[in-house]
Amino acid sequence: MPAHASIASADITGLLLAGGRGLRMGGIDKGLQPFNGEPLALHAMRRLAPQVGPFLVNANRNLAEYEALGAPVWPDSLADHAGPLAGFLTGLEHCATPWLLTVPCDTPLFPLDLAARLAEAAVADDADIAMATAPEPAEDGGPPVLRPQPVFCLLRATLRDSLLRYTAAGGRKVHAWIAQHRAVQVPFDRPGDAPDAFFNANTLAELHALENR
Repeated sequence: MPAHASIASADITGLLLAGGRGLRMGGIDKGLQPFNGEPLALHAMRRLAPQVGPFLVNANRNLAEYEALGAPVWPDSLADHAGPLAGFLTGLEHCATPWLLTVPCDTPLFPLDLAARLAEAAVADDADIAMATAPEPAEDGGPPVLRPQPVFCLLRATLRDSLLRYTAAGGRKVHAWIAQHRAVQVPFDRPGDAPDAFFNANTLAELHALENR
């Protein structure tokens, strides 16, 4: 394949992950919290929709409210809120395209070229998974450090059986499952990349701070 080859957006299903328990927000449904006057999930959906073909939402409560945002909604097929991998698995079980792109509902400013850059890297490396990395403040106050953003993942749809086996055996760690496959990390630290593109709102205070930026 030529170096500039990529994956057509129509071959990527977008998956919005909204199935968490929102424990750090006091147990409220994070994706339905208002952000600039509209549900947080709607901002993420609008940002992702132009980058992909079909679109799905993974949610475990308030299903009608999520359906009202305009996409099919599927709850976890695994019991007990098994975390992001439960969402990945649900997406892969309902994915009719060769690729699935996951984004969380609490990160409304992620890059508009997320799909394109992950796809380009997946093709260039012949990878099964392409995962975003982004600069985050270093804990020692030094220069920012590139950290994986494991819920921003482009996955081959053929990984469903592998994830089914991993979760059936009790596996719940995203990084441990990804490590079983050919994966490429894709840095979002080019000049012009927004430094807060992957800032996620885990608390209501963080959500309000994000609104006021």
